[in-house]
Amino acid sequence: RKRQLAGSLSGGEQQMVAIGRALMTTPKLILLDEPSLGLSPKFVTLIFEKLQEMQQAGYTMMVVEQNAAKALSVADRGYVLELGQNRFEGTGQALLDDPEVKRLYLGG
Repeated sequence: RKRQLAGSLSGGEQQMVAIGRALMTTPKLILLDEPSLGLSPKFVTLIFEKLQEMQQAGYTMMVVEQNAAKALSVADRGYVLELGQNRFEGTGQALLDDPEVKRLYLGG
């Protein structure tokens, strides 16, 4: 596959290439907009595993993601926006545990 063009890869593989390209420049901040959008569950899991590895390696990331449970599970801090306003903020775990966040955004 090393000769395969990136544009012919699956969506998940293209996301991994994009993340790899971003890491090549040793950035101080990585911005990710919906990294799991349109991906199979297998690739969603893989993407978030890689994000967690990047976090543990010391990278700073800002992730905009509709899969709130996945994003908060790897987040040091989280912000829940509603209609452009900051509705909730806290550690990822605190937001996952918040009963109102669960009820309104996590289906619980």
